Amino acid sequence: MHFELDPELQAFREEVRAFVRDNLPEDMKARQMAAGSIFCSHDDERAWAKILAKKGWQVYSWPVELGGCGWNAMKSFVFEDELYKGFAPPLSFNTLHMIGPIIYKLGSQEQKDHFLPLMRHGDVSWAQGFSEPGSGSDLASLRTRADLVGDKYVINGQKIWTSGAHEADWGFFLVKTDTTCKPQLGMSFLLVDMKTPGITVRTIPQINNDEHHLCEVFLENVEVPAGNLIGEAGKGWTYAKMLLEGERTGSSYIFWNKREMRRLLDMARAEKLNGNPIAQDPAFRARLAAIQAELTALEWSVLRVLADEEFTYGTAAASSVLKVRGSELQHAITEAQVDLIGEKSLRVYSVHDLLSDAGTLWPDHVVNRTNMALLTRAATIFGGAKQVQKNIIAKAAFGL
Repeated sequence: MHFELDPELQAFREEVRAFVRDNLPEDMKARQMAAGSIFCSHDDERAWAKILAKKGWQVYSWPVELGGCGWNAMKSFVFEDELYKGFAPPLSFNTLHMIGPIIYKLGSQEQKDHFLPLMRHGDVSWAQGFSEPGSGSDLASLRTRADLVGDKYVINGQKIWTSGAHEADWGFFLVKTDTTCKPQLGMSFLLVDMKTPGITVRTIPQINNDEHHLCEVFLENVEVPAGNLIGEAGKGWTYAKMLLEGERTGSSYIFWNKREMRRLLDMARAEKLNGNPIAQDPAFRARLAAIQAELTALEWSVLRVLADEEFTYGTAAASSVLKVRGSELQHAITEAQVDLIGEKSLRVYSVHDLLSDAGTLWPDHVVNRTNMALLTRAATIFGGAKQVQKNIIAKAAFGL
């Protein structure tokens, strides 16, 4: 099967490619090339967001009337594909696809007037406060309380695995506001200023040498204005499901997988075995072919979902399928990279601290491969564990 973009989309792809080439700072690109991560530093994310905002592309997936581009799914796909190809810092998933749409669909006018311009111009960053110790895949069991006292909610509890909480300006938190009803009916969705007294954030050291991403958040008598409630009290569970299902294809990591597959192929051509490129080794060629076949199948699955603008039935199952295969491919690609370069892959840098000249210390394809291989081992867990995703698929597709 052969796929080609129509002339208009192809011209747009070339426009985006030229924009990235002409506007992405070289030091920022070098950091992203060396890190090869699905993440980037807070400073690079903010700086790149402002560059895109000047072009009007920062919140490209939002409706035109809200300052977005109003692009359809295929145009958005092409846009993100080119950003990843050019080693631009990843865009804020929280802003674009999670809290942004929740606020413009469900927020009060005051919330829209305050937050949407900030997000549109790249002036605010967000952390997602859902998971808790003992409440990861089963969010219905969360314990963080928010009691309404006068015109404020008083929050007490703990969140964990909260990405970027130590640098975020605001957080969107799922909290328990009613303990007398069914767990899902007692949850509410609150916007919390991360500078509010009573909030303590601690970073969590990770096995991949990155101490500056995952966090635990402690909330002790944190007072939040009642006006920061999204929608209605008690409907947080419904809103959270909307948020998590709103982006159908991002969980596939398709753009990162494609970029890192290209890196893997370059590595196989550059590294030698008995004087010959490893790409010529029959066994490793077979391994590369198997990974590429799976990646092509994943990309076509993503495109199939995107091509149906009215796609609604089984959306959750489709997202789960893409999440499972995408995360498995992340691990397969990085594991192959590490196997390819052997002990050279042990040269590890913290993504946060990686210097722009790190690539001069070792070949670009060597830097941080162990780091990413360790991180992608968790890819089948974070964002929705693979086992839970398979249960969703079984229920939606087979009625089990």
